[in-house]
Amino acid sequence: MKKRKYQHLLELIVNSKAKQEGDFQKTAELATELLCQQLHVTHVGVCILSCDNNEISNIANYGSLLSDIFLRPAPLDCPHYISELKNQRLIDATDIDTDVRLDELASVYFAPKGIKSTLDIAIRINGHLEGVLFLERKDHFHWSDSEIHIASQVADQLALTLATRNAYEKDEKLTLFLSAAEQSEQISMLVNLHTDIIEYVNQAHEEISGASKKQVIGRSFKHLDFVKQHPEQAMVTLAKVREGKFAKGDCKITRKDGSTYWLRYSVKQFITERGNHFALVNAEDCSEEVRYQSELERLAWHCGLTGLYNRTYFNRELEKTTKGQLILIDLCGFKRFNDTYGHESGDILLIEVARRLKHFANVNHTDQIARVGSDEFAIILPEQSEADMEYIIARLYRQLIMPVTIGREHIDPKPALAIVDINSVEELFLPLACADIALQYAKKKQGDTIQIFNNALLNAFKDNSQIERDLQTALRGREFELYYQPLKDLQKKAYIGAEALIRWHHPKKGVLYPGAFIDIAEQTGMINAIGSWVLEAACRQLNLWQHHKIDISMHVNVSARQFFSGNLYEQVWQLVTRYRLKPGTLILEITETELMEDIKNATKLCQELSELGVGLAIDDFGTGYSSMRYLKQFPISKLKIDRSFISDLTISRESREIVSAIIAMASALNISLTAEGVETQEQESFLSDHKCHQAQGFLYSPALRESEFSRFLFQAEPELIH
Repeated sequence: MKKRKYQHLLELIVNSKAKQEGDFQKTAELATELLCQQLHVTHVGVCILSCDNNEISNIANYGSLLSDIFLRPAPLDCPHYISELKNQRLIDATDIDTDVRLDELASVYFAPKGIKSTLDIAIRINGHLEGVLFLERKDHFHWSDSEIHIASQVADQLALTLATRNAYEKDEKLTLFLSAAEQSEQISMLVNLHTDIIEYVNQAHEEISGASKKQVIGRSFKHLDFVKQHPEQAMVTLAKVREGKFAKGDCKITRKDGSTYWLRYSVKQFITERGNHFALVNAEDCSEEVRYQSELERLAWHCGLTGLYNRTYFNRELEKTTKGQLILIDLCGFKRFNDTYGHESGDILLIEVARRLKHFANVNHTDQIARVGSDEFAIILPEQSEADMEYIIARLYRQLIMPVTIGREHIDPKPALAIVDINSVEELFLPLACADIALQYAKKKQGDTIQIFNNALLNAFKDNSQIERDLQTALRGREFELYYQPLKDLQKKAYIGAEALIRWHHPKKGVLYPGAFIDIAEQTGMINAIGSWVLEAACRQLNLWQHHKIDISMHVNVSARQFFSGNLYEQVWQLVTRYRLKPGTLILEITETELMEDIKNATKLCQELSELGVGLAIDDFGTGYSSMRYLKQFPISKLKIDRSFISDLTISRESREIVSAIIAMASALNISLTAEGVETQEQESFLSDHKCHQAQGFLYSPALRESEFSRFLFQAEPELIH
């Protein structure tokens, strides 16, 4: 009768809605209530255990005891008790005080509640302890077989309910996962590592690769485009995954329709509960990122105008290069071209030069070509023989000097080339620095402006570096002195002026002429300080001469850097005022090439200087690029014919015609004219006969120190000296 009654209790639990739906909480509540009502017990409870996290959770309680106040100890606090449940499944204790299986719970749990006997039954799933069903009494009472039997069956039903709940949760999570995977824009793929078969792939694979699920699932991964197009990369990836390592990478893949995309993938191995090995593949289309990164790299490493590499990239590549030839190309006079024709035309010229260099680089099997400055280009060529290199450079030079058509103009580029054998460069010097050194010499050459770097240039550079260091102390050490070369009026047969020329009394090298240090001063920026000293020293000397009634003019050379410094007018104004110089006696000389560098500012400054009573002479006239229009525009007081035309005046018909034309032009413009470098009587006679106004040169006197110059004047024209 009792057994049938107990069977009815079990059927109520089995057939309950809560049990069918896998609602463990409500099933446990129903079970504890029925057991407490049908059996002679004080309290029935169900708790869930987590041995891994050492946690205990009360799920249901029924009876007169407030068991939620006195929770059973966590698993780690009662290891022997937990072990007994795992091994024996139940503990049927009639007398808790004497049952050693419950020693760990006696004082902390049973004694405070007054429990004398307990029946604890494990709730297990696949042999794993998940919880406990416990029945408690306040008196000593033997647990019958029928009580143990029904309690055990209820524990089994609770275990089934818990398993059902877990299954439902797993199904729901799996469904959620699959839904999320299908909605994802990233590819998810599962590959069975035992069979190499693709067992799952989501919709994103078709959207990215163009291959549908039907074409992929159930087939070997070897049919994937990634494996077929990048077999080595695929094998390396697979080997890593089989070893349990994480693999990732990027690759470019071509679809069947010919379009391409970049795929970024990551692969890791996982093992199922049944011991099956799978590869989980996650991948995404990163084409946009690759394009963006490529664009960033292009902007970072390339010249925006020409498309060539820039200086930063080229330097990085050059650092890694140990052999081959470095070629540095400079467009001489490019700044002047820009100022004359405009920056748009300048850009067209640069683009055309870059195009020619690209063609040259392709023919010579190199892609190391860059624009390393505003008008400078560089190329690294593979190692060549000396004979081949000579031919290659000559061909490059011919290509570069070919005319460029810009609008209606035919422009002749003026390239200068420097060549450096990278392997031969000393350790302390960078190849590009050596090329810069050679380029400076190339620019000064007549004819083909090509210079191969060699030890002689390096030694000269070292000497120049020492000169640069010595210049730092030259001004402070008063090592400079002005010499004066007389200017003769050819019509009056009298000396009417002097050109101030700087000399450097070097403590070790002796007297140095400007050619030994002026270029270095220009490059280092010290020319402004030196030029300021020269100008003041010349004005001071002119003041002394005028004080002694010596009626001559003073010619002072001014560099382009000094001329366009922005403070020349203020400096000259202060000197003219301080030394009370007579108007027209101070004449500043600048070369026509330098004057043409900034015509607008040059015109303004010349007019301002003219208003101060300061004359302007164009030095080395005939060698630059000035035109009649600019000569009329500038308030020029004098032209100085370059000595190169005077030196072969008596033997060259062309020089005679050029000089005659310059004299006629100066006469037409009412500009004074001085011939430089006059050394023979024949040269003077030609100049005098053709009405050249003045002359200077060794025929009359070299540059002299002030005391010697004064004696020279006294001997030549005593009436000038008072």
